[in-house]
Amino acid sequence: MNKSNLWSLRLGFSNKQALEIEKNGIEKFIQKSMNLNVSNDIPDFLNDEPKTIAELKALRQSIKNADSEEQKKILKQQLKKGIQLKTWWIDRIRTEEYPLREKMVGFWHNHFVCTLQKVKSSYWIYQQNYLLRENAFGNFKQLTKVMLQTNAMVRYLDNVDNKKDKINENLSRELLELFTLGIGNYTEEDIKNGAKALAGLGLGEMDATYRPFFEDNTIKTYFGKTGNFKVDDLVDIIFEQKNIPYLITRKILKWFIYDNPSEELVTYYGDYLRKMNFEIEPLLMKIFTEEYTKENSGSKIKDPLVYLLQITEELQIKEISSILIIFFCKQQGMDLFNQPNVKGWIGGNSWLSSQIYLQRNNTSDLLCSGRNINRKALNAIPENDEQTELTFEKIEPKIDFDTNANNKKIIAQLSNRLLFQVDESMQKDMENLLKYDFDARSENANQAVLRLFNYISKTPEYQLI
Repeated sequence: MNKSNLWSLRLGFSNKQALEIEKNGIEKFIQKSMNLNVSNDIPDFLNDEPKTIAELKALRQSIKNADSEEQKKILKQQLKKGIQLKTWWIDRIRTEEYPLREKMVGFWHNHFVCTLQKVKSSYWIYQQNYLLRENAFGNFKQLTKVMLQTNAMVRYLDNVDNKKDKINENLSRELLELFTLGIGNYTEEDIKNGAKALAGLGLGEMDATYRPFFEDNTIKTYFGKTGNFKVDDLVDIIFEQKNIPYLITRKILKWFIYDNPSEELVTYYGDYLRKMNFEIEPLLMKIFTEEYTKENSGSKIKDPLVYLLQITEELQIKEISSILIIFFCKQQGMDLFNQPNVKGWIGGNSWLSSQIYLQRNNTSDLLCSGRNINRKALNAIPENDEQTELTFEKIEPKIDFDTNANNKKIIAQLSNRLLFQVDESMQKDMENLLKYDFDARSENANQAVLRLFNYISKTPEYQLI
């Protein structure tokens, strides 16, 4: 596969940035991506969303007091807000000239998991998403502190129920197991004492805040240190541990390049992250520039979002709505803001089960034949979902190819753009589809090349980057 196309997919979501990478080089592309300003404008659809604790209590009370029909109406409106939040993010992803920041937001979103389904506040989930965007290339230690003190996190991991006389260990456990150190690098006593230090950290107006009445101000021992620790103290102590860099570097390598990174690479980049005092920007620059020089295509299965956005970009399809994209991803197991559990999406082989593979093939058939993805094809939109006005109009997919080339040259161009590997059998199949007497200037040439693309998109090799 052409290296610029490969890294456009890895650092973004489609082949859109391939020419930019080829023209300016990987390092300049990364630097431009990291230097983009972050907008802090709240989306219009959240203007009337409850933002304060008082407003949220009022909403819950109104639901409690309403009759069944009114309750359904309010709950439906909340569902609509969730869909609007997802489409807002997809719109950002699709329109960003340099989408690396959004790709990194996706990484952190799947690391510091908080689901809309449990948090039940679109505004708090948006707040977390904004903080991830603002800190996407910042300091891992500082971001960990920020995330632990969001309303979304303390609600999602039940720290609102963590009180000095009734300890809840969820947030303390996941802080160690999933957010920082990983299993085997802490004790159950660390979890228990960490939970005591987090007792009373609950909902606040802007951020999570300690409620004095529920705090545990006893002396705790945490990783061998003793004191009346609070949330920031815990993070400071965790980041002194020798294994702190490796969980996050492994996950970064898995998110961008390798489904199964070697322990040698994990250690190498982890040691560098520690040396850089846990600054993410220099780590990413080192990973991307060094791995770019290696022959490592085919090392990762495309996630559903990359799969669909690459196809729609290749086919020059603008008509597909962001609503349909989020439902396609949900059908494929990548429901934005609603991971299956606190571990997030596993990735790797889970993106290529037999059912998911079949769904991908059906989607390619639809789009290449000039039909938009519809309700029946998705089979994922709730009944009576009135907020989605779906169109079923025919589309006109087009694909770039050299109109002065013969069949073998066009096959080579598409293979180089789309596939990491072509074997002899695949080459013969493609030549049968685009026969030796193919005329690239004929009226039906685009349809013939679309059939070739449809074949390519269904190969196992195409699922890899």
